[in-house]
Amino acid sequence: MPGPFSRIALNAAVAAAVALAAGLVLGAAAGWALLAAALAFLLLRDARHLRALIAWLKAPRAGEVPDARGAWGEAFALLHRHERSGAREQGELARALIRWRKAGQALPDGVVILDAGNRVEWCNDNAEEHFGLDARRDLGQPVVNLVRQPEFVAYLESGDYAHAVQMRSARGGGRILSVQLIPYGAAQKLLLSRDVTRLERIETMRRDFVANVSHELRTPLTVLAGFLETVRELKLDAQRTRDYLDLMSEQTSRMRRIVEDLLALSALESAPPPSPESRVDVASLLGKLKSDAEALSAGRHRVTLEAEGAFDLLGEESELASAFGNLVSNAIRYTPEGGAVRLVWRASPAGAEFSVEDTGIGIEPQHIPRLTERFYRVDRGRSRETGGTGLGLAIVKHALARHQAALDIESEPGRGSRFTARFPARRVAPAAARPATTPTS
Repeated sequence: MPGPFSRIALNAAVAAAVALAAGLVLGAAAGWALLAAALAFLLLRDARHLRALIAWLKAPRAGEVPDARGAWGEAFALLHRHERSGAREQGELARALIRWRKAGQALPDGVVILDAGNRVEWCNDNAEEHFGLDARRDLGQPVVNLVRQPEFVAYLESGDYAHAVQMRSARGGGRILSVQLIPYGAAQKLLLSRDVTRLERIETMRRDFVANVSHELRTPLTVLAGFLETVRELKLDAQRTRDYLDLMSEQTSRMRRIVEDLLALSALESAPPPSPESRVDVASLLGKLKSDAEALSAGRHRVTLEAEGAFDLLGEESELASAFGNLVSNAIRYTPEGGAVRLVWRASPAGAEFSVEDTGIGIEPQHIPRLTERFYRVDRGRSRETGGTGLGLAIVKHALARHQAALDIESEPGRGSRFTARFPARRVAPAAARPATTPTS
């Protein structure tokens, strides 16, 4: 196939041959006139195609490359092919950009791309949430104008990005962020942020837990050591020796209860989830709880039990018995003599709840959110008097959480408290038929 220039030369040669033939037949003047007309036609056609090409190049639109025949047709065909190839590559780049942005949005961390001048080029939703940014409004803004915490500004200006820096989120709410800059490319940077609030809280709880355990065990150990030294060094009469031994036994029992509760809490945290097939005989459990409450009260309180709904719970009986027992024993311990403790069970196919209500001393509102923390006590002195370890409600919380249940606490100082364990429908089942027991003489 001849090229475009060969086509132009061929057209000119054809026009010249026709003009020569016309000149031989009609005369030289007619031949030249015909040649001039043919060349003028070819020039006008080329000028029209050139004008169309220039117009398209000024405002190129996909799929609108000019069309023509002959040499210009081949040129336009090549241009059209190049345009389609460019559009295909552009589409692939656009799809790759979309995939990259989706990947950036899917990251659990905040991501901000900064240019060489530390201006925002792009950020994902988590970064917007962490730093209070707006991906459209803040595009091109210096990051120091948007994230103004002094520790971040100092970190950015230091140039030492080997380690992350911790800072408070611009959105407030006590959120703590771990922020790190990672240089890449031509002086660009990735600003990565991670919400470490929960990790910080866990670390704080761990430190508090170690400190509390040390404190709780150190006190009885100090008492024991003091009494042992006294008994060994001094000549005491039999009655004084018995008194000291009784006090030592009391402190030993206290340490044993603390260790037992710690082991129970550890077992709850490490045990596999309770089986949904295990059934708890609620009627029997309620009866035992009432008996235990009456025994612990020793006649000093009025203990009542109300039960509505013939339903059992699905889960581990030992864990639920421990949780309910802690609620009952707390009610007895913190209710003055002559008060009332009411156990209430209500169940239906929609769910169940077990409540322990008392007319005790009540709890100030500011203490309620922290009651289930390990070793948290409203009144440490009174807790020791009643024999509490400070771990009972933590055990309740973990045992209920393992059964997808929640603990609600309502209290008013001087009027009493209500602790309610609420269970979802999937943990409730109609009570199984049990054979009647024959009384023995």
